Amino acid sequence: MQGWVYVRCRRVLIAFGLIAGCLSGGPALAKDSMLHGTNGEPALLTVGVGSIGNIVTKRNDAVLFSAEYRAGPKLELFYIRPSLGIIATTDKSLYGYFCLSGDIFFGRRIVLTPQAAVGGYSAGDGQDLGGTLEFKTGATLAWRFDNHSRIGLGFHHISNANIYDHNPGTELLTLYYSHPISFGW
Repeated sequence: MQGWVYVRCRRVLIAFGLIAGCLSGGPALAKDSMLHGTNGEPALLTVGVGSIGNIVTKRNDAVLFSAEYRAGPKLELFYIRPSLGIIATTDKSLYGYFCLSGDIFFGRRIVLTPQAAVGGYSAGDGQDLGGTLEFKTGATLAWRFDNHSRIGLGFHHISNANIYDHNPGTELLTLYYSHPISFGW
């Protein structure tokens, strides 16, 4: 049990460390890398499809579908932007969340987006995660096109951080497509 607490805490610390690295500018790279261009990125509407399951308990995976709105530059603070999203699965689980994320650019094309979210979870016929309040941490690695759209792969972990007696957690592996939208808040 203590080993799992350590792993979960380490994941949360890594996610927040990546965001803190984003805030501080991270390691010195070329002028076109890291935070260059972040303020000019538009609001994004992201859709995804993937797999959700717990690789530790060998639980059968379910297919997940996600949608997320990521705010534009008007709501950006220290390179961090808020998002609202929802995840639904084929086993009738539902997770709605509020997220904070920041982009770390490696050149003009490759974007790493660490994320930390809090939200409400309903198990449906899916995995019991121990309670309604759940946290999601992870990151997405994406290819950014000239029109600011992105395609990427994300890996996230959802758990209740041991605020309930039962905390199995689950992992998400998702293919994402993000499309820029114009109203930008």
